[in-house]
Amino acid sequence: MSVMYSISTPYSISTNATYNAIISYHAHLHYEIYYFHHGKANYLINDRVYTLEPGDLLLMHGMTLHKAHNDPKVEYKRTIIHFDPHYFSQLIQPGFAGNLLEPFLKLRNIRLQLKGSDKDEMEQTLTRLEELYKQGTPYAHQRFQAGLLDLLLIIGELCQNPLKDIPSFPSSKEQHTQAIISILEARFKEDINLDMLQDSLHLSKYYLAKTFKEVTGMTIFHYLMHRRIYEAKLMLLQQNASITDIGYEVGFKHPSHFSRSFKSHTGLTAEQYRKQHQINGHG
Repeated sequence: MSVMYSISTPYSISTNATYNAIISYHAHLHYEIYYFHHGKANYLINDRVYTLEPGDLLLMHGMTLHKAHNDPKVEYKRTIIHFDPHYFSQLIQPGFAGNLLEPFLKLRNIRLQLKGSDKDEMEQTLTRLEELYKQGTPYAHQRFQAGLLDLLLIIGELCQNPLKDIPSFPSSKEQHTQAIISILEARFKEDINLDMLQDSLHLSKYYLAKTFKEVTGMTIFHYLMHRRIYEAKLMLLQQNASITDIGYEVGFKHPSHFSRSFKSHTGLTAEQYRKQHQINGHG
């Protein structure tokens, strides 16, 4: 079993039809929307197995190990959207709407079985989003963002009943994990370590590390690294500061560590990322 962690662009969409899809167990920091068109396949999410039917919509928190296993003798078609939750919440989420990431945050991994008009609307929305994504122009980029917002509104409405079934009060582990995330969000540019978190929250650092991994599927420092790289990506496109200065600004002590981490997370050097996204008009 292999585990893949990846971050590249803030979002992507693809539809594939194949007879023999070889997919390993994988995980990633992006949230995932998976729609099953047709075929004969099971979907494994951690220790749960779903036998897929046309119209199945899977929402995944990302860091949970997952994979599709299809019958190679039957054409298998699915559409997948990956998107960066930080990018969405900061640049797309409107102030007038409730938290549109709530289904991913609270339900984490769920299957919705769409029928009739819900199924038709989902397929039309996904088709239009993929058309815009392939155009790759600045206007298409903006329209894709608007379409992604509409898709999350549709999903939010579909998830109203599942969300009502969740206990109103989160567990102590979820509360402690949220407390850690709040500290990381406020102080990610600083020198963060487990001793500091222990002193801030008055809880054992070993408990904090174990609980965070259990609740989120990633380590505290994996989350911290993702947060710093995300901030660096924004700064590379919004500021003319040097790459070295940006690395220091987001919390890296050494330029070489920033360079290695940025390329590991994005597949590009910081300079390549800045040039490519400025040319494409993408953020």
